[in-house]
Amino acid sequence: MSAPLTFADSIHVDADPASVYAVVSDVTRTGEWSPTCQECWWDEGQGPRAGAWFTGRNVTAEREWKTRSQVVVADPGAAFGWSVGPGRVVWTYRMEPSGDGTLLSESWEFTPEGQAYFAERFGEHAAAQIAARTAAAREDIPVTLAALKRIIEQ
Repeated sequence: MSAPLTFADSIHVDADPASVYAVVSDVTRTGEWSPTCQECWWDEGQGPRAGAWFTGRNVTAEREWKTRSQVVVADPGAAFGWSVGPGRVVWTYRMEPSGDGTLLSESWEFTPEGQAYFAERFGEHAAAQIAARTAAAREDIPVTLAALKRIIEQ
């Protein structure tokens, strides 16, 4: 089994960790900051707590698709994350007090299970698909963090 593929980046936000958490854990606002995910909605009766489910609608120049995700960490003021698939890709926001604000980090992990799924789904094209998803994460995370900073600091 292959190793997970990961990428993370961070940005300083002039707001306390609880305020940052309140924004990043509201998946219904994801379309405001994500270059790819245009909208998300909670399953009926769900919300930002571990075990909750939501659906996301993603759009790129090449295609549009929906994903199902489950919240895997919901620690107010500290971390919020979800697993797409679930088990294929894990996205996590972490908040750490930093001076008068918060160091906001976003991480992406393309799990070995996710890579195996791509191998099965895309066959000989799996490596190219995995490379494209990795490049997208590396490009989108800094853009997302900059947008979150702008939104939170307004």
